[in-house]
Amino acid sequence: MTPAWHRLEAHASSPVKRHFLHGLALLDRTSYYAILVAMGVMTALVSAQVFARYVLGTSIDSADELSRLFFVWAIFLAIPHGIKVGIHVGIDALVTHFPEALQRRLAQLMAWIGAAMMAALFWISLGAVASKWQELMPTLPITAAVFYIAVLVCAGHGCLHLIAQALGLEPLPSAPDRRGGTPS
Repeated sequence: MTPAWHRLEAHASSPVKRHFLHGLALLDRTSYYAILVAMGVMTALVSAQVFARYVLGTSIDSADELSRLFFVWAIFLAIPHGIKVGIHVGIDALVTHFPEALQRRLAQLMAWIGAAMMAALFWISLGAVASKWQELMPTLPITAAVFYIAVLVCAGHGCLHLIAQALGLEPLPSAPDRRGGTPS
């Protein structure tokens, strides 16, 4: 295990919390490698399509659709990793003037609100997957729901990270200090 994992494990006093963190770390690692595969396949498809068009004078019928699918999956798999480390857009002009304890409480409250929104997105995307399941992609015999499954996975994974932050199992993302850097 990494030093970061040992720090997180130290926060988890109960076996349930440790299992939750271990499962979340496994999900992170799995999605990380899935992102690498998706980006690699997308790059190979686009390169092959360019080669086929400009060198061979032909086209790969499903290349555009598949490259878009892998791009969507890479983006939605990456969003929870951004949530984990706090690289999402945030406006903290007012909050930085509050005492540090209040800033932490507000960050926990926002994590709970974000988790509720991700849970709602999970539920809505579950309905979208069900409604799109019968539709096929135009150039492939694959359900069009695979685009919405990426949103479903993102919402569930992101919700877990927000719950971990709200419970104090993961460190809350730090706000940049007034000099433009991040606190150490």
